[in-house]
Order: sequence, then structure tokens, then C-alpha cells
Amino acid sequence: MAKDVLCEVNSCKYWAAGDKCTANSIYVVNNRNKQATTAGETDCKTFESKI
Repeated sequence: MAKDVLCEVNSCKYWAAGDKCTANSIYVVNNRNKQATTAGETDCKTFESKI
């Protein structure tokens, strides 16, 4: 399992300085195909807006 998770989405409530993700778990899903072949075909479902 990853020791450090980095994220550049500073509008997410789990974003912290240094592009760190502070979520207890991360949920990533396919957004187009049954089996993703590129990062662009995935989405982070852990995202929650700070607002």
C-alpha cells in the first residue's frame, strides 16, 4: 500500500500543504471503460469540495 498519497486538487477538503492527501482511504474508479488503460480514464471518488 502507498505510504504517501499526493494530490494537486487544492479545492478538495483532504488536500494538505505539500500536495498531501489526508483521507483515510482513497477510492478510484474507471470513468469510461470497463478497464482503464490511462490515468485520464480514472476518477477519484474520494474528492469532497472544501466549500
